[in-house]
Amino acid sequence: MAYDVASVRGLYTSLADGWTYLNAHDCPQIPERVSAAVARSFRMSTAVVRPEAGGGSHSRQVAGQTEGVAFLGDAQAAVADLVGATQDRVVLGPSLEVLYANLAAAMSPLLRSASSVVLNNVDRPSLTAALRRCPADVRWAQADLATGELPGWQYMDLVDGSTRLVSVPAAHGLLGTVAPVAEIVETVRARSRAWVLVDATAYAPYRPVDADAWGADIVAVDVAALGGPQVAALVFRNEAMFARLAPGGAASVASVISTGLAGGVSPVVEHYASLAGSAQAGRSTRRARLVASMSETATYLNALRDDLYTFLGTLPSVHIVGVSGEAADGASVDRVARLTFGVKGVPSSTVHQRLFDNGIVVTEAPSTPLLDDMGVPDLGGAVTVSLGPFNTANDVDQLIRAVASLA
Repeated sequence: MAYDVASVRGLYTSLADGWTYLNAHDCPQIPERVSAAVARSFRMSTAVVRPEAGGGSHSRQVAGQTEGVAFLGDAQAAVADLVGATQDRVVLGPSLEVLYANLAAAMSPLLRSASSVVLNNVDRPSLTAALRRCPADVRWAQADLATGELPGWQYMDLVDGSTRLVSVPAAHGLLGTVAPVAEIVETVRARSRAWVLVDATAYAPYRPVDADAWGADIVAVDVAALGGPQVAALVFRNEAMFARLAPGGAASVASVISTGLAGGVSPVVEHYASLAGSAQAGRSTRRARLVASMSETATYLNALRDDLYTFLGTLPSVHIVGVSGEAADGASVDRVARLTFGVKGVPSSTVHQRLFDNGIVVTEAPSTPLLDDMGVPDLGGAVTVSLGPFNTANDVDQLIRAVASLA
C-alpha cells in the first residue's frame, strides 16, 4: 500500500480551477464520486424499489418502499464503518448542532437534582451552546493557554458522582491539537457513570477513528467536514443506551435528513477508504480498507504538517498560535495538519488578502473564547491553514513564500 498524491488529486475535479486550497477546516473540497452520488440519489430517492423475485422467509420487502429508505440505511452503515461500530447504533441528523440539542433534551431522564455536565473551551461554541441546554450545573475544562491542548488531569477534579455527561473534542478544528481522549475517558469511568461524548469531526479527515480504542460512549461526526453532504451522526456505544433516554430512544435524538443527501454519505467513506490503494482491496471489508488507507494518509499528512510548522516557525515575524513563544517552547503536543498563525504588526485581513492574491485559499480565524484568551486579538488577528488529502509539498512551499513576503 502506498500514498499517491497525484492519483488522489485526480479524485477532486475542483482542483483544476488553479487555486491552492488550504482551507479544509472551513470548506473541504468535495470528491467527484460524492457529488455524482448525491446527484444520482436526488434523482432516485423517490423511485420505488422493485420487489425481489424471491419471497423467502428472510425477505423484508415493503410494498411501495422508495430508494431513499435504502440511502438512509447505507448512510448509517457507512458512518458505522467510519468509527468502527455497527449500523444499529448510528443516529442521523442534519447537523451536530441539532443532534447535540436533541441529545441534551433526550437526556432529561438521566438528569436529577444537582446533576452536572462537564464542557470545555475547546469545543466549537455552537456545540457548547447546544449542550448548555441540559438542566444541570455546568463545569468547565480549560485548555492550556500556552499550547491550546486540553489536559486530561483536570478531569480528576471536575468529574464526580453527579456528572452525567462529559463533552470532549478529539481535535481542535483551528489549532489542530489532539485531545487525550482515552485518558479522559478512563478518568471519567473511575469517578462516575457519566457518558463521554467525543466530537471526532476535526480528527476523522486525518486519522482512523476507533471508538472502542477511545472507550467513548458517543462519537459525533459531521460528514460535511469530510467533503460530504450536510449530514451528521451520533454513534452510541451500545443500543442499551437508547433505553435510558426520553421516550422514543434513538428517535428522540434523530432528526429528519434529506434522503438525497444521505445517498452521498457512503461514497464519502468509500473515498477515504480508497485514498491509498491496496492489492487486497477486493477481499477486504470497507472498515479494514478504511483503517489501512487512513493510516497511510495520516503518515503522508503528518510529514506535510511537520514541514508546515518547521518552515513557518523559521519566519521571525510569524507567531503560530499555541506553538510560538516561551510558554509553549519545548512542549510536546500531538496535532493534526492544521494551524492558526499571525504575522506580527500585520492585520490578519492583510495576510489573508496577500495569500489570496497569490492564489492561496485560507480563512481568517474566527473569534472564539479560546483564541481570544490565547491573545489572537492582540496579535491583530490570525489566519487558519488546514491541509486536505490532496495537498502537496509544493502547496506548503507556495504558502511559505507568500507569508515570507510579509514577514
